[in-house]
Amino acid sequence: MAHLLIIDLPGGNDSDILQAAIKRGDSFVFATSDLALYRQQPLVSAFLDHAFEIIEIKDFVYPALEQAVLGSHLQKPIEALLCLIDIRLLEAAKLARTLGVDYLNLDSAILLRDKFLVRQRLAQRGIAQPAFALATTTQEIKDAVASLGLPVLIKPADGYGSQNVVVLQTPEDLDPMLSPVDIMLPSRADYGLGVKANDRLLVERYMTGTFIGVDTFTLNGQHRFLGVNIKRMFPPPSFAIEGGCFSPRVNEHSQLEQYVFSMLDAVGFDCGATHIELILTQAGPQLVEINPRLVGAKIARLVGFALNRSIHADLIDLHLGVWPKGLDEPYPHQVAVSRWFTSPVAGTIESMTAPTWSDPNIKCVEILKQVGDRVTPAFENAARIGYVMTSGKDQLEAEVLAERYINDMDISVEV
Repeated sequence: MAHLLIIDLPGGNDSDILQAAIKRGDSFVFATSDLALYRQQPLVSAFLDHAFEIIEIKDFVYPALEQAVLGSHLQKPIEALLCLIDIRLLEAAKLARTLGVDYLNLDSAILLRDKFLVRQRLAQRGIAQPAFALATTTQEIKDAVASLGLPVLIKPADGYGSQNVVVLQTPEDLDPMLSPVDIMLPSRADYGLGVKANDRLLVERYMTGTFIGVDTFTLNGQHRFLGVNIKRMFPPPSFAIEGGCFSPRVNEHSQLEQYVFSMLDAVGFDCGATHIELILTQAGPQLVEINPRLVGAKIARLVGFALNRSIHADLIDLHLGVWPKGLDEPYPHQVAVSRWFTSPVAGTIESMTAPTWSDPNIKCVEILKQVGDRVTPAFENAARIGYVMTSGKDQLEAEVLAERYINDMDISVEV
């Protein structure tokens, strides 16, 4: 049993890391700037009742946070730190350095919280990626678009979760009557938990091809390739992910593994999990972004179903400085698939009725909205209603089962 510090939860509601710690018999301190966010959710609140201590620091002011954490550390030494949310990465890295526990080094954490700086570093190392530019004003956006040429993608350099992403594909997209360019800055985007966007925008060439995610573990600078998630997007203009198919690492991924590891080495990634998004273009793999954390949106469950293990429990071991037992052994030949429920129209949920049939290969179903909630079409990931996860001996078997469940899910929306 270990004593952990856990900082906030992905999406404000993903309690899988808490459940893994409790199941392992670990004790934990939970740190947040907004305890009410979690206490208003009965299921999450019940897991927090297991905490050794809860530290709430308004606005997550670092000196006060560090003082409170060190005070708790004196009562019971903290052996590992877990943070699965991008906007707390810098505080987590600073605390880990102070506590002397295994975590991503601070220099790399600072770099990885700015997608433009990551692009610069990779360019210095000669690693293949799309052409890019930084924009901090409306004029700089226009200059970058003119320099790079259409099509381009524009996204916050400090963003995550496909928030506030814009694609300009044709000259019509630059028409002042239609284009979003003139209203993008200042964005005033709110990432939650009191964190606001810094209004540094990354402008880059828009890529086409197969969208995938690669999941890795790293300990002491040594990387392990867990597998590949082939992502399925909702139709344009949405930037939300409709689902994915995770397959464990096989020999055919060796070239992709080399590309991913070269990027991790370039940014100095030395400890933790990453979820690296790529486009498989005709010219080869091209980076979308490096997420310096365990994959979000409950997809870590998908990884676990494919590998037949708790990936969250493995992550705890990793941050305790121990390579997860059995993770290097040959993986079972199994794939796992996810599909999200969404509404095709904006409105209010009147009713939701799940299928009455069951199947042992339906691994997980979760509904994130309730009757009476407002919903919109899935332009961003936050608009999704819920999901189903399935497994099978191959991708087709798992996908057919997931699609059948989605089709039998009855969701009524009043427009």
